[in-house]
Amino acid sequence: MNKQYDILKNEIEDFRKLGHKFLEKNISVGDFKSKSGGMGVYAQRGGQSFMIRLRTNSGLLPLEHLKLINSFIDSYDIKNIHLTTRQAVQLHNLGIDDVCDIMSVALDNGLYTRGGGGNFPRNVALSPMTGVEKNEAFDATEVANAISKYLIDQITEYKLPRKLKISVSSSSKDTANSTINDFGFLGKVDENGVPYFDLYIAGGLGNNPELSIKYPNKVNLNEVLYYIEAMVNLFMAEGDYTNRAKARTRYIPKRMGVEAFLQCFETHLQKVKNNKNLTLNLNIIPSKTQTSYSHKLQETPYLIPQRQDGLYTVIVHPTCGILKSSDYKLLVDFISQNNNCEARLSMDENIYIRNLDEQQAINLIQLTDSFNAHNKIQQSLSCIGVPTCQIGIEESQMLVKNILNHLLEANINEQYLPIIHVSGCQNSCARHQVAELGFVGGKRKVGDALESVFTVFVGGKVKEYESKIGSPVGAIIARNIPSFIEELANVLNSKQLQFVDFYKTNPEEFNNLVKKYTI
Repeated sequence: MNKQYDILKNEIEDFRKLGHKFLEKNISVGDFKSKSGGMGVYAQRGGQSFMIRLRTNSGLLPLEHLKLINSFIDSYDIKNIHLTTRQAVQLHNLGIDDVCDIMSVALDNGLYTRGGGGNFPRNVALSPMTGVEKNEAFDATEVANAISKYLIDQITEYKLPRKLKISVSSSSKDTANSTINDFGFLGKVDENGVPYFDLYIAGGLGNNPELSIKYPNKVNLNEVLYYIEAMVNLFMAEGDYTNRAKARTRYIPKRMGVEAFLQCFETHLQKVKNNKNLTLNLNIIPSKTQTSYSHKLQETPYLIPQRQDGLYTVIVHPTCGILKSSDYKLLVDFISQNNNCEARLSMDENIYIRNLDEQQAINLIQLTDSFNAHNKIQQSLSCIGVPTCQIGIEESQMLVKNILNHLLEANINEQYLPIIHVSGCQNSCARHQVAELGFVGGKRKVGDALESVFTVFVGGKVKEYESKIGSPVGAIIARNIPSFIEELANVLNSKQLQFVDFYKTNPEEFNNLVKKYTI
């Protein structure tokens, strides 16, 4: 084994001792979190149980890792797994020795938790359809893997001011969120058929959100590591180590100005190019999309015909990304028995099962029917929220479940409703700020009562050239939101319009509907 492996193994045992000190209340919650985040572990609310985040490289889930997670489920009696909004798998309600043992076994099998939280480069996000999506630029999997390996190889050496989120998207749909992250690559092909990246820098959500700044030059695919290293160096040199609230990369151009920031980045880039050899040797070719296809199955919110004729991807979205262990086992068995297919995680709490032929797609849709989302509103996102999250303010998952149950009981046609993004606090883990329709939780005094409320965000979007941060339009008491969504559905049904089209043409009507419910 290599030196880094030995370092990581030793860290686990040191962390185990720290965890027991925390349980014995010999160190504070804050002191524990400052160490645990970097290990991919967080104490849950109450401080007696823990969550571990398995850092699946760019959402790629090879069969051996699927089976490994299955073994954790069996060994630790795990009832469900959480598919996150950044292509990871979280296991909850574990003891400190459990998470340390899982961490160790995962490391032995090439599945990391280190850097899953804390002030480190996080899991490199990747478009879940890259390689199989119609009209994409190219398959960006190799690039994302190269970036992930480079970061993991140095994960114990980084001393960043805050987290650094890196994304790689392979089409204008920007399904890895490159245009709203700290550092994002977006795949393109030039007029000569040569693949390259557009680069977006210093974006991010949460307090004081910002879209990423577009870098003015094309990025050669084989030079991406120079850009990664330059951004890490810039962040360490210019980031704020004293004020955590202003430590993310988006605050640097706010302070310096965009032009000075880009020049600063250029200076770091040239320095890296002059002093290091980080050139890759990738031979990536543009993806080809046919002019016509023979797919018989029509596209739905959970079924996508691939650019490979006759093949499909099925999207599996359990409510709020919480997948029962018994249902997870069904998926693992299916993938084991159909070894031509593969699993990838998305940024939307989904598992994408790719490269299915027509009959396999039909079989998987039938297999997952009882626990899979069938339309957009059922594919809504939520952070883990209260009562699990230590810093959460509201029960974000409960809101989504209450909305879905209300619509079901009222027998409402859901086909025009959008995917809703619900965050339990301002951290925007569910990206409510760039959703067509989003909610963020809070508390507010209404009369003599302290109420659970959610502020409504509308008009957000993530797409090349079109990314936009949505606008807050008022706060609604949590228990009234299902009725608000029902009334919105009735309006959309009467007009036979998808929500995005309705809001584009009738913003005042939507705002007036919100006002009926706001406090």
